Amino acid sequence: MKLTLGFSPCPNDTFIFEAMVHGRVDTEGLEFDWFLADVEELNRRAVEGSVDITKMSFHAYARTAQKYLILDSGSALGRSNGPLVVSRRPVMPDELDDALIAIPGKYTTANLLFSIFWPGATRKREYLFSDIPGAVLSGEADAGLIIHETRFTFRSMGLTMVADTGAMWEKMTGLPVPLGGIVISRNIDPFVASKVERAIRRSIEYARSSPRESVDFIRQHARETDAEVTREHIKLYVNDFSLSLGEEGRRAIEKLFSVALEKGVANPLPASIFLK
Repeated sequence: MKLTLGFSPCPNDTFIFEAMVHGRVDTEGLEFDWFLADVEELNRRAVEGSVDITKMSFHAYARTAQKYLILDSGSALGRSNGPLVVSRRPVMPDELDDALIAIPGKYTTANLLFSIFWPGATRKREYLFSDIPGAVLSGEADAGLIIHETRFTFRSMGLTMVADTGAMWEKMTGLPVPLGGIVISRNIDPFVASKVERAIRRSIEYARSSPRESVDFIRQHARETDAEVTREHIKLYVNDFSLSLGEEGRRAIEKLFSVALEKGVANPLPASIFLK
C-alpha cells in the first residue's frame, strides 16, 4: 500500500523521516510517495485534505481536525524551544501591539502562541520563515516571529530578542510547548495508521542510533548549512516527545487548543483528535 507523505525540509523532520523514506527500517509493507514543503504549504494541503500523512502546525490542525488524527510519533514538542520575537532595535514587549510583525504564516503555531499573548497585535505580514530576519533588519517589519534554524542565528545577524513565547507558555501552563505534529487522514484504516505510527518511531530510533546515515539528506534540504546549527536544531526539536507524545504531550496539545479557544483564536475540536 502506498500513502502520500509530506514533511518540511527542516533538519528535525528530515532527521526523523530519512530512514523511513529510504527503506532503512521496517514499514510493514507500506510505501510512501513523499514530498518536502514549507510548513505553511503543508498546512494548506492538509486543510485541502490532499495528503494522507503530513507534518502540520497544531494551529492549522484546528482547521482540519475533522479530516485528520494526530499520531503519537513524530511531533515537535519540548521545553525552551518556542518561537522568539526579535527586533533590530530595542523594543519592549508592551510595544508590540502597535508594531508591524513579520510572521512565518497565519496558521503556524508560532502565530497562535503570539496571538495568545498579544491579541492586540493585529498588524502582521507573512513571510517565508527564513526571510523574516532580513525583513526585520531592512525595516520592512518592526519585529519578527522566528522559528526553525533562524532561532539559532538571529544574534549573529544583529537582532535582539524581545520575548520568548515558549518560555511564556511554560510559565503559564507548566507544560511543554506543542509546535507541530504528524497527522493521518481519518479515511485511513486504523490498522494501517498504527503501522505508520510504528514506522515513524522506528525511523527516529534508527536516526538516533545511526546519525551519520541521515547527514547528506539533512544537508541537501536544510536552509542553514552550518553543521553546529543543524546539530543544535535536531537536539532541540527531536526528543522523547517525538518518539511518543505520552500523557504530558497530549495534555500540552489539548491545553493549547483550550487556551486558544478561550482567547477566540482557534476553532472548537471534535471529541477525538488522537489515534487511539
